[in-house]
Amino acid sequence: MRLRKQQRLLLVAVALVLLGGASGLVLYALSDTVAFFVTPSEIAEGKVEADRRFRLGGLVVPGSIRHDDGTVAFMLTDQASEVQVRYRGILPDLFREGQGIVAQGEIDGQGVFLASEVLAKHDESYMPPEAAEALKRAGVWREGTGQGASR
Repeated sequence: MRLRKQQRLLLVAVALVLLGGASGLVLYALSDTVAFFVTPSEIAEGKVEADRRFRLGGLVVPGSIRHDDGTVAFMLTDQASEVQVRYRGILPDLFREGQGIVAQGEIDGQGVFLASEVLAKHDESYMPPEAAEALKRAGVWREGTGQGASR
């Protein structure tokens, strides 16, 4: 009887070790694809490391869009702070001044966000939950519109 309990205990221990190892491998494989959401205020406060991949969300600052030889530069704001963004590629059709967007990329040593992907909201009422929360914290959220107050 005692031998059976030891065998079961050993089997459970081996199963837990294998499950833990498999979980660790999956998390390691996904670590390159996980991108955390950050606001311009968090960048201004220095909470983001340079050369780390993340998503930046906010509103495109009116009058800040500049096109230069295939590269687009613009400012992104959460109404409390602004971040310069550079993107090389084709922008979504819905991209415009005052538009809520999410850009994925990394920040360089000079504090410029180098975007590898830019996503614009798909209708007038949608805003990523993280961006909406940042606008609420900044006190500029317009209830019922899905957007922040304009300047």
